[in-house]
Amino acid sequence: MTPEPSGAAQPGSAADVIKAIPLRRPGRWIAAFVILVLVVLFIYGAATNANFQWSTYRSYLFDRRITKGVWATLQLTFLAMALGVVLGVALAVMRLSANPVLKSVAWAYLWVFRGTPVYVQLVFWGLFSSIYPHLSLGIPFAHQFAHFDIQSLQAFFFFAALGLGLNEAAYMAEIVRAGISSVGEGQSEAATALGMSWPLTMRRVVLPQAMRVIIPPTGNELISMLKTTSLVIAVPFTGDLYSQARQISGANFRPVPLLMVASTWYLAITSVLMVGQYFLEKHYAKGSSRTMTARQLRVLAKAIGNPDRGGDGA
Repeated sequence: MTPEPSGAAQPGSAADVIKAIPLRRPGRWIAAFVILVLVVLFIYGAATNANFQWSTYRSYLFDRRITKGVWATLQLTFLAMALGVVLGVALAVMRLSANPVLKSVAWAYLWVFRGTPVYVQLVFWGLFSSIYPHLSLGIPFAHQFAHFDIQSLQAFFFFAALGLGLNEAAYMAEIVRAGISSVGEGQSEAATALGMSWPLTMRRVVLPQAMRVIIPPTGNELISMLKTTSLVIAVPFTGDLYSQARQISGANFRPVPLLMVASTWYLAITSVLMVGQYFLEKHYAKGSSRTMTARQLRVLAKAIGNPDRGGDGA
């Protein structure tokens, strides 16, 4: 064998270590600097522009009427989304059913509510008391158990939440159907082979995996619903955030600062909802990502550094 030169690098020596040099990307720094300058100029221009009327903005940001509108907007959002999710799940199951009648009814519902604007639907709900001034429950042409005078109820909040929820159900049905369809049939077949019932299979096997697909668009629908509540003036319900800001601006003739007040509250609530959506997505994404977490990388590095750990000692 030919002896190695004395100056040759031995395996594992410092000469074998590769020195990694980060790739220089000057374009990123230039773009970041330009964007930062533009943002600073915009903020400075807005802060020094008297037409924004910042004093009016500060005085109405936490006004009692505005905070009352915020609370009504939150109630409308969550009530409508709750109705939309529950009814959407039922419609999704009907769409996936082998019963042609159920499939046809679900398809017709989606066709009507997705094919007409939500504003037009809310106008119809606002006119519901004019179309049906009286409602009766009972046996047709025989006996009435209850009678309701719809015109005397003045239930604008109820009709606003109902109109938003029924419209949302059409979109949630497709989201839930897509999530359930994304789970392979082998999962359900394996659960059935283990003796699990259909409800247990859906709750323990299918839905936990489907939530990875359902959560992101549902979070987007919730945020969209928050902003769609500004259309309930069509019912007409005037207790929401946008309607309250509009009424105040109609009295003081200062629409710009009141629009910024409403936008600030919408943006703040949306930010909180986005944080909640992030943690929900992270929770239901467990086991679906091949990217190792920092903790997993530390455990792996420790195991590589101690190759004899857990061995037979040979």
